[in-house]
Amino acid sequence: MNPDQLTAWLTRFADLVHAQRDALTALDSAIGDADHGSNMDRGMSAVVAALAEAPPDDAAALLKKTGTTLVSKVGGASGPLYGTLFLRMAGSIGDGFGPALRAGYEGVLARGKAEPGDKTMVDALGPACDVLDGGGSLADAAQAAADGRDATVPLVARKGRASYLGERSAGHQDPGATSTALLLQAAAETLGLTP
Repeated sequence: MNPDQLTAWLTRFADLVHAQRDALTALDSAIGDADHGSNMDRGMSAVVAALAEAPPDDAAALLKKTGTTLVSKVGGASGPLYGTLFLRMAGSIGDGFGPALRAGYEGVLARGKAEPGDKTMVDALGPACDVLDGGGSLADAAQAAADGRDATVPLVARKGRASYLGERSAGHQDPGATSTALLLQAAAETLGLTP
């Protein structure tokens, strides 16, 4: 993975988040604090600007800069969780995209203390990692993330602000899983690799 490839991926993710900002916020207004779309849009805009201003020399530095920017610019749980995802990816990107995403996923699990089925971004990220671990394509991983996102609808949230709603959180799509599916969609569209 080279910096140009990763920059294309993150720029596409930023574009998707911007286009879906209001939809992400609407999802978050139902079960959260109605700021996921605006927070992620602000954070990814800052990432794109930071990468353009001082392009990192290597993939690890680029992912580290992405992570630190998100931690500093995105409020709520999303900043620390997405920041951890990219910071952990930075340490493993030399092994390829799939292993790096797995390392990021494990970082998110440790940071957020969420498990599959808790109605979080984990429910989209985990299935994508499983596909890549098995040698599947990024397109297949993106589909797995989308399926994981859709599977959050009937779940009762057990982590985050949505968990305060208890049974009333069922019937709503998780915003974090939704933005994670966009992350994998962007990867499939721009990287097109088999890890």
